[in-house]
Parts: sequence; C-alpha cells; structure tokens
Amino acid sequence: MKNISKVFYITLFLVVIAVTLGVAFPEKFETLTGNIKAFVATSFGWYYMLLLSALVIIAIFVAISPYGRIRLGKDHEKPDFSTGSWVAMLFSAGMGIGLVFYGAAEPLFHYMSNAPLAEEGSNKAFKQGLSYAYFHWGLHVWAMYGVTALSLAFFQFRKDEPGLISATLKPLFGEKMNGPLGVLIDVLAVFATVFGVATSLGFGAVQINGGLSHLFGFEVGFTSQFFIIAIVTILFLISAWSGLSKGIKYLSNANMVLAVILLIVVLVVGPTLLILNMFTETFGLYFQNIIQMSFRTAPLEGDNRTWLDSWTIFYWAWWISWAPFVGMFIARISRGRTIRQFITGVLILPTLIVSIWFAAFGTTAGNVQNSGIDLTQYATELVLFNMFDQLPMSIILSIVAILLIGSFFITSADSATFVLGMQSTNGSLEPPNMVKIVWGVAQSAVALILLYVGGLTAIQNTIIIAALPFSFVMILMVIALFRALNKEIG
Repeated sequence: MKNISKVFYITLFLVVIAVTLGVAFPEKFETLTGNIKAFVATSFGWYYMLLLSALVIIAIFVAISPYGRIRLGKDHEKPDFSTGSWVAMLFSAGMGIGLVFYGAAEPLFHYMSNAPLAEEGSNKAFKQGLSYAYFHWGLHVWAMYGVTALSLAFFQFRKDEPGLISATLKPLFGEKMNGPLGVLIDVLAVFATVFGVATSLGFGAVQINGGLSHLFGFEVGFTSQFFIIAIVTILFLISAWSGLSKGIKYLSNANMVLAVILLIVVLVVGPTLLILNMFTETFGLYFQNIIQMSFRTAPLEGDNRTWLDSWTIFYWAWWISWAPFVGMFIARISRGRTIRQFITGVLILPTLIVSIWFAAFGTTAGNVQNSGIDLTQYATELVLFNMFDQLPMSIILSIVAILLIGSFFITSADSATFVLGMQSTNGSLEPPNMVKIVWGVAQSAVALILLYVGGLTAIQNTIIIAALPFSFVMILMVIALFRALNKEIG
C-alpha cells in the first residue's frame, strides 16, 4: 500500500507486544503498570495541574490577541463544515461514550461515596459533586484539545505541512522531524490513541451489555461483549469506508439529536425545577472556585490526596493521552475557520453542553438517591439504567441511552481509525481504506482481548503512563506554535 510510513509498522508491533504481555501475564502487567501509574500521579500531579491551567490561559490569550484573526487555511478559504455539524463532530470525538458512562455516576460518587472537600451525603457534597464534574469535563479539557488541534490545523492548512504531530515541531527542530525523532513522536501519538480508544470501546461494550441485561435479561459477560463489539466494528468500518464528509458527519449529527432528546426528556420527567436551580448554582460555584480547583494539589495530611489522584489527576492524564487523537480530528474538521472562531467554539460550546448534561443526570441521580433508592450499590455502567427505573418512560429512556452509546461508540472508533490512518500514512488527508480497516480491527481486537483478560485497568494505567512523555511534546508544540504565529503577524 502506498504512502504507508514506518509509524504504521512500528506502532502495530508495539501494540501486539503490549497486548501479548497483558494476555500472558495479566496480574503482573496490571501490578507493574499500577505501580508506575501511582508513581506518576504522586510525583507529577502538581505538573499536570499547572500544565492544564497554563493551557487554559494560553487558549484564551490566543483567541483575544491579534493572532485570533489568522485563518486556519488560506485567507480566502471558508469552513468545510457548517457550525452545527462542526460542533457535533468535535463533541462526539472529544467526549462520546464517557458522558453516558459517567453522566449520572460521577456526581453521585462525589456526593455519596467520596466528596473532595465535604462530608459525604451532605448538601455541600451534592453541589460540589456537580461543580467538580463540570471541572473534569469542561474548560480545561477543551483548552488542551483546542491548543493541540490549533497547532496541528495551523501547520497543516496554513503552512501546508503534513497532518502529523511531528510536523508541528519543525519551527524548533527543523528537518530532524523528518527523521527518527519525528517517527518516535508520531509512534507515541498513535500508540496512545490505539489504547485510549480501545479502553473507551471496552467501556462502551460493558455499558451496552449492562443496559441490554437490565432491560431484556441478556447475559452479562465476555460472550455478549464480543458480539456487541463485533457488530459495532462492522458498522464503524462501513462508516469509515464512506469517508469523513459522509459517515462521521451524519453519525455525529445523529449523536447530537439522540443526546439532545435524552437530555430534554430527563429534564422534563426528572426533577425539573431542582435541575435548573442546581445547574444555576453549581455552574456559578464552578466559575467562582475554578482557580482554587485548578491549582489544588492536596499537599498535607487530611487534604484527601487519594481523591485527587483518583479523579482530577487521573482525568488530566487521561485527556492528555487522548490529545493526539482528538486534537488531530478537530484540526481536520476545522479548516477555514479563524483562530478566534475556532478557540471560542472549542472552549465555550462543549463546556456549556457538558455542564448542562451533568446537571441534568447528576441532579436526577442525587434526587433518586435522596428518595431512598440506593444507586451507589450498582456498578458504574448500571447507575444510569437503575436511575431511569425511577422515572416515567424508563424503558424508552434506557433504549435511547443504549442507542446513543452505540452511536458514540461507532463515531469514536470511526474518527480514531481516520486519525490513525492519517498518522501512519505521512499525514494523508484521505488515508487508504485498507489502512483504516487494519486500525479499526486492531482497536476492536485490543478492546476484546482486554475485556477477556480483565485488563482494562492495566491499559488505563498504560495510557496514563504514556501521557507523561506526550505532555512534554505538547509543551514543545505550544512553543513552536507561538514562534510560527509571531512570524505570521510580524
């Protein structure tokens, strides 16, 4: 196949080795990666907190500065996609399954099981659980995605560089990026993407399986999850074959329609007035406390550092590991927009949508919990469905949720195969279908093998470890971007 780079073969080889170790020595692999992950979280937690906060400041500065007028493309180019489709695609790729998986469960956990800075079960913990969910899924995440995507889009569409992570570092390292150093950086990006997406596919299969079991009594286990992943793989490969402008665009629009329907129904049949009041107050708390939340490292005994490691630092590393994939995808769909339009859209709209989502689902879950139904007894993937049981139209809500998870599943996998194809064919904007199929099957195979050996935890650990070196690459990308932007307006 033409245009296939060394990145394709090297990363595929590394993926096979990692999965083989996970299968052959599941307990040792999980213990080893768990120990390294714990070391990274404990030793570099302060660094992750500073890095994500700095990226928020950088994103806002770039948007309001004279750089904001620069177009991601040639001066005459118009956006490839309508604003509606653009928002739907970046949202589907950037969050997807996670919103359905954690929408009710995360705020409930912070409220009832382990509040960061309040007594479990208290009103303060209820409010804090929601504001921290907004924090974990809001401005910081999208600033990080936005800066990564901005760098990729600027060099790709303004400077005609290939759509590779390594190409964004040419202002610093020049032609060295065309050699082994560039290959190393791109391999790291592809490796992180494969395992990041495979883990989400695992989550998706487990939750679809849980929902089908809850509704129709399907057996929960590997056999059911195997068939779920097999069916979804066929569907997303069909979508990937049809190309970006058709498959992902239409699926992303369908995602947004389903998500909005589910959200509106929960708002209407749930505790509507409580949701609206809780959203208003907790969204205010989020912005009132965002500086303190952004720099909190819990350095002293009694500061609940365990919570910070398990949630905020875990999320920051998790999102960084997704940055190559989401950043590259957002860059690809953002050609023709000005930097100001791009940053404003990427920061504000998803943060607002995510916050409304968590307010609706998290408040409803908390309200059900307060009514005497203990939702904390259920596994994370089942909290949502057991919450729906306490609402009118529960079966319809559960069916729509399963369809939405499936749709997000297909979109995430589809967009990931596209990005992996780009990264392993020297940045081609239209990677060959066979390359996309290889990566699509590889992702699904990794997810299946991990579910079989119970290794999702080990792979989550692996991603968090891989996020550390990639975070240094992100810093270099920012420096290179400013150097190039200064030349542009100089």
